[in-house]
Amino acid sequence: MSMNIIQGVALVCLGWSCIVFLVQLVGITKLYRNHTTPLPPPASPSLPENEVPHVTVIRPVKGIDVGLYECLSSTFRLAYPKSKLSIRLCVDSKNDPAYPVLCQLVADFPTFDAQVLVEEEDPILHGSAGHVNSLGPNPKIRNISRAYREAKGDVIWNVDCNVWVAKNAAGRMVDKLLGFEANGGRATPYKFVHQLPLVVDLDNTLSGASAVKTSTTEGQSLLPSSITSRTTSEPRGLLSHGGRLEEMFMSTTHAKFYSAINTVSLAPCIVGKSNMFRKSHLDAFTTVSSNPLLRSSDSTRGTGIDFFSSYICEDHLIGDLIWRSSSPGYKNHGLVFGEVAIQPMAGMSVAAYIARRVRWLRVRKWTVLAATLVEPGVESLVCCAYFAFAVTTLPWFNRAFGMPQTWDAMAALWLGSVMIWMSIDRWLTSKLFRLQSLDVDEDTPFFARGTARQGGTVQRPFSEWIAAWLGREILALPIWTTAVLLGTTVRWRGRQFRVRIDMSVVEVEDRESRAADVVGGSNPRLRVAGSPDSKDRVD
Repeated sequence: MSMNIIQGVALVCLGWSCIVFLVQLVGITKLYRNHTTPLPPPASPSLPENEVPHVTVIRPVKGIDVGLYECLSSTFRLAYPKSKLSIRLCVDSKNDPAYPVLCQLVADFPTFDAQVLVEEEDPILHGSAGHVNSLGPNPKIRNISRAYREAKGDVIWNVDCNVWVAKNAAGRMVDKLLGFEANGGRATPYKFVHQLPLVVDLDNTLSGASAVKTSTTEGQSLLPSSITSRTTSEPRGLLSHGGRLEEMFMSTTHAKFYSAINTVSLAPCIVGKSNMFRKSHLDAFTTVSSNPLLRSSDSTRGTGIDFFSSYICEDHLIGDLIWRSSSPGYKNHGLVFGEVAIQPMAGMSVAAYIARRVRWLRVRKWTVLAATLVEPGVESLVCCAYFAFAVTTLPWFNRAFGMPQTWDAMAALWLGSVMIWMSIDRWLTSKLFRLQSLDVDEDTPFFARGTARQGGTVQRPFSEWIAAWLGREILALPIWTTAVLLGTTVRWRGRQFRVRIDMSVVEVEDRESRAADVVGGSNPRLRVAGSPDSKDRVD
């Protein structure tokens, strides 16, 4: 190979690795500045009552998640005027195991405007004037459609059932969305605001009474809906600690790039755990006559949330459409820094973690193809290899710093770069999991108190942390290769689906006859992956 070509490749590698380092620096800086000290109180809850925006909180529920009661009850403990808060807990059937928990929540907080909405009782889908095919097969959209249609006020806050939010989360989200500032000031409002999600793995932290588990189809075990204790359980095998890998991913690579991308705001970047927007905006943006981005054929898809009922990755598509649709006087997306959404997790095996990441990547590659294709280059092992190759290949580094142009020098530089990367990640996770920016009180569960407060979690010993970090980093490239290059199918509830380029999915019934159930058709049998009878979906 010509030396000019090699040096050209090295120059590209140097440029890419420097971009990645810079992006990480932006993300780390934002995380440090906004997540290591308490936040000022929000402004909107203290406004005169007639000026406080009404918020409809919609929480779709499917099955029993870890700490379900604690996560859902956090919505009832928000420091936001009760008269301006409506809570809708949405479930597809009264036979869902979570239904009694939802009813108990409403009974436990009788002074709130709270309802349990059952999809099977939605008049649009099952009433005398309705039809089951009035909406597409997306289970989450079908679940929350009625809550959205009947929402009080204009502000919609979609919060997944498996995340816990702090008491001032509503106020800070509303402040960001509407531009409220302290002392009566006003900033430019946003069209869409969201929270940074963090995962807290609870394995080895629960007593025997709380550690009774049930299994899902991918081998992930789920704790009962209420978490009441924090003691050590029996040690588990190495391959049972997939939750630790998920925790590591969300608090390192994901947190850094999520924060950085939302800081520079060059493109939408959301995951859908906790999103807030205006109903009036989404209704207008999904109406063909008022949005030139839409095609005339889109008029059959309904408006608002229903517009997305025939597609998967609905959270990304909602955010993307809001981003691209014009609304003068508003900024696009705003991340509420410091106000994290915490997902407790337990019982996830390594196999379940891999399956989850493969499933997520195979869906994501058709929504943000360019970002998916370059993703391996942002991981530590590959990015540091790019950097080491460039520095030990380009003549300038040899002339200026005496850098040897040998394989041994490249290996040493790669190892040193990886160790620096690892050290920064260790420091960052220790800061993030202190959760010092969150407001806590006597109702805050232990997994949301952080490592810096009494009664909270304990910082991972370095031996445990480094094992999870190495496992996550080593698995990153094989997972990406498997997901993006070696297949297009995903598995939900023991059923196999092929993901298509338009983000619809085709069910593969067997190898001989690939009879398909395609999202978006008129056949009543058609369903999206992660159908209403399945807990497994892309989160």
